[in-house]
Amino acid sequence: MQIVDLIHSHIDRLHGVLEDSIADLTKEQLHWRPSSGCNHIAFSIWHLVRTEDNLVRFILQRRRPTVWIEGGWHEWFDLDRISQGTGLSEEEAVSIELPSVEAFLPYMKNVWASTDEYINSIDDSILDQVFNIRPLGDRSIGQIFFEMLLTHGFSHLGEIWVLKGLQGFKGSPI
Repeated sequence: MQIVDLIHSHIDRLHGVLEDSIADLTKEQLHWRPSSGCNHIAFSIWHLVRTEDNLVRFILQRRRPTVWIEGGWHEWFDLDRISQGTGLSEEEAVSIELPSVEAFLPYMKNVWASTDEYINSIDDSILDQVFNIRPLGDRSIGQIFFEMLLTHGFSHLGEIWVLKGLQGFKGSPI
């Protein structure tokens, strides 16, 4: 098995489980927080998808416009054109609002499709290619996928499961 195939299978799994984890949530459930100091599910899913969009399009594809900008999603959601949520204050993070899961799914699925297209275009020979990710420094394509997309993505998935559980819903399907 090639490393790119392994990355692809885990990215596909993450995408599917993320979609399933938010599928039936109402706007109120998306934006519920157990207390101050916590993010809501809407922020976590928006931040995660925006991060993937930025990394795969803008970084790995050398400044290719993100799905967010290309599709005018920032205008549709009335959210910042550039921000992906990193470094926001609690007040700023809490102010991220999504109208519904149904409204966010098309953007999310477009990002998933873009990531899939990119992964299908690469092979193991480029995984050591290095990019500078501010403020983190140099990262190889392999590190970007394993650390910044998969580890980051599954961490936010766990956060979403906990927030669902605290609301009385089934969190993890396990």
